[in-house]
Amino acid sequence: MAQLTGKTFLITGASSGLGEQLAFAAAARGANVVLVARRKERLMRVADQCRILSAGAQALAVTGDLNHVTAIEHVFDVVDQSFKQLDVVINAAGFGYMVNATEMDPAMIARMFRVNTLATMYISQLAARRMRQQASGEIVNIASIAGKIATPKSAVYAATKAALIAYDNSLRLELRANHVNVMTVNPGPIKTDFFETADPSGHYLDRVEKLALDPIRLAELIVSQLGRRRREINRPRLMAVANIGYQLAPRVGDWLTGSVFNFK
Repeated sequence: MAQLTGKTFLITGASSGLGEQLAFAAAARGANVVLVARRKERLMRVADQCRILSAGAQALAVTGDLNHVTAIEHVFDVVDQSFKQLDVVINAAGFGYMVNATEMDPAMIARMFRVNTLATMYISQLAARRMRQQASGEIVNIASIAGKIATPKSAVYAATKAALIAYDNSLRLELRANHVNVMTVNPGPIKTDFFETADPSGHYLDRVEKLALDPIRLAELIVSQLGRRRREINRPRLMAVANIGYQLAPRVGDWLTGSVFNFK
């Protein structure tokens, strides 16, 4: 899928960060994009840039809060009314909040699961139904390396992403016979405004600067892997290797993540 002319993408969390860069990467290859986020003005600017990059493809901005089922269903109404089929869904919406589990507000826990996990599952379900009928398509869910290697002050966030990884692993098997692929992306920290909400201290991103990913390069990598039936992308590679070591020696892994590699 190096060239995506005529393909239709649905991208959530598209007003900033990785979602924004994924929209640009898809549009630059000629794809039609349906962009979803809460912030209307920022989303409209992204859509305008996508039209310029694609030189003629469509870029639709759909504002909505993925906390609500009705907002998700409205997005698919727009897709169904505007395009013949849906080729790629990328769920990039999500947020984190770094605080000890014992201090997390229950309302925040519920909201994080609704946005990071439940909304992604429902969008994946609605997309899978359409892709199964057309016998083609790809669902890309942005999880996190935190879903594999949890660290202090990330209990809830890690749990939302671990659930998503498990969901994808099952959905991938269910859709294999229908020629629909499910790709899970597990990034470490990314240089985006994600940490404006996630890190109350304001210092975490500075501490992990050498490991932090460039959202432009990550978006290009993700889009380049579409159509290759890729199962997972784990970045940075150092964290991917660390996950293997964690599984082999979990007690050592607990010590390292709780001390040496605890940057929160």
